[in-house]
Amino acid sequence: MPTIVTHAAVPICLGLGLGSRIISLRLLLAGVAIAMLPDADVLAFKLGVAYGHVFGHRGFTHSLLSHSLLDSLTTGGKGVGWFWPWRDERFFAPWQMIRVAPFKLEAYLTARGEAVILSGLYWIWLPGVVVMLVLMGWQGWGRGL
Repeated sequence: MPTIVTHAAVPICLGLGLGSRIISLRLLLAGVAIAMLPDADVLAFKLGVAYGHVFGHRGFTHSLLSHSLLDSLTTGGKGVGWFWPWRDERFFAPWQMIRVAPFKLEAYLTARGEAVILSGLYWIWLPGVVVMLVLMGWQGWGRGL
């Protein structure tokens, strides 16, 4: 997975880019929560549920494209259960360029953790900010600014 915080980049950049007249603060916060919520499935590890199980990480909670698309672009894991409950098979996108994030918080203090953070900045936050700025410019252009 990209970091749980990186999943929030999509609604944050779109919401700020489109502005509060189109995306209210309440809707923006709901989008952030919904983007991050599927990763609550990592709690299944504490309950003894195996990663590859349908109720494990990236299983049924990742059957919606809004969150799982970013996870399918990562360099690790077992893929994403897009077609659950019809199929238990897991999938990756044709390109995996986002470094997969570690599950343990202390792992972010290592060279691998730094690489994961930089990967999220490069592949998700930077393009998101570009889209946000384009949308802001488009919004300003539409108002005659």
